[in-house]
Amino acid sequence: MKKKLAVLHTTVVLSFSSVLATPLVGHAETIQDMQTKKSSIQKERENVKQSIQATKEKITAAKGEKEKILEQIKRLYLAIAQNTAKVKETEEQIKDKQTAISNLEAEVSDLEEKMENRKGILEERARSFQENGGSLSYLQVLLGASSFSDFIDRADAVNTIAEADEQILKQTKKDQNILEKKQKTVKKRLDELTDIKAELTEMMSGLTEQKAHQDALMKQANLTEAENNRLKAELQQKDGTLATQETQIQQNIEAEVKRQEEARKEAERKREEARKAAEKAAAEKAAAEKEASAKAKRSQDTTSQSQDPSTSSNVSLPDDTSTPTGSAADVVTVGNRWIGNSAYVFGGGRNQSDIANGLFDCSSFVHWAYSQVGIKLGPLGWVSTETLKHEGRQVSVSDMKPGDLVFFDTYKKDGHVGIYVGNHKFIGAQSAGVSIADMNSNYWSSHFNGRVVRIIN
Repeated sequence: MKKKLAVLHTTVVLSFSSVLATPLVGHAETIQDMQTKKSSIQKERENVKQSIQATKEKITAAKGEKEKILEQIKRLYLAIAQNTAKVKETEEQIKDKQTAISNLEAEVSDLEEKMENRKGILEERARSFQENGGSLSYLQVLLGASSFSDFIDRADAVNTIAEADEQILKQTKKDQNILEKKQKTVKKRLDELTDIKAELTEMMSGLTEQKAHQDALMKQANLTEAENNRLKAELQQKDGTLATQETQIQQNIEAEVKRQEEARKEAERKREEARKAAEKAAAEKAAAEKEASAKAKRSQDTTSQSQDPSTSSNVSLPDDTSTPTGSAADVVTVGNRWIGNSAYVFGGGRNQSDIANGLFDCSSFVHWAYSQVGIKLGPLGWVSTETLKHEGRQVSVSDMKPGDLVFFDTYKKDGHVGIYVGNHKFIGAQSAGVSIADMNSNYWSSHFNGRVVRIIN
């Protein structure tokens, strides 16, 4: 999820290890600080965007799940409706069968009454048969029956029964068979309907439970979707806030780059004015010397002690090529000439043109300052904070004295260097040019890493 952010800075030169930006008067943050914040915000936005995408996928999945649940609920509603109709239909059929059974029972009652009447007739006929000379065994057979059905069976088995009696028995047997078949059919169908109703009732209970389960799933899916929508809205709002911050920081960076460029141009303008003024002064001085020389030649004074105008005119402050003294006191003050008329250039100060125009970075300024007192700190073209920290010897902060090199962790470890001048101050090439900075200030005290290197004992 983490991506590299390419940071554009108009003054970055990767071949040198020096300070990118240091505090400016009236500016709390350096360009490097703002770039770091911007990079952090961009990474955070990337994380937020990925979270938004993941949340959208969850919302889509939740919607798909809801559609499935809804389809299942629809199917359950349909099944319940059909099952309810079937239950009602079965209940109606059960009622019909129960009515049929009631009617059949009435028929059975009538038939049994008729059969009792027929039994009486048969018994009467049997007695008459006996009185008219019939076999005694026939009467004993009939009257010895244990039940009406047994009586019918016995009478049917006797071959001496009269034709009329035989007809009554056949009809009675037929009615009895029809009755038994009706009873079995109705009872069987009633049992089937009762089983169907029980099965439908159980099915209805299962469908109701399934619907309750699907309703619970739908409720949870709605809650999940609502929560994901709320989270997506919060993430989108956060991304919008971060985007606004990123835009503001970029505007601040562009404004600071523009301000530094204007400051650099202003410094160059002032140096150009100073150069032209120096050239003008030199020209005026040369003209004055030429005029003085001409007057001297015209003079009749041939004394050997007459003063050469060109020699007397050289009474001035020594320039940078004067004989170095090599003292710590000199190295902490030699750079004062550049205060207010120099500019910070990343990788600058490594050729005579830059030095002549006061264009330094921190390490090249330290190299130049020590060269003015006769101490060479390695090749000018390769000087950096990394090479300077290995010059001389390292001493403790408590033993720090003017002339020592002090190092700071800015855009990297030991990214900035200056010359300690005493009273917790140091001189160096800062972002506003050569200046004296207070090591007790919030910025420098938080970046001072405790490395102190002594060049001059």
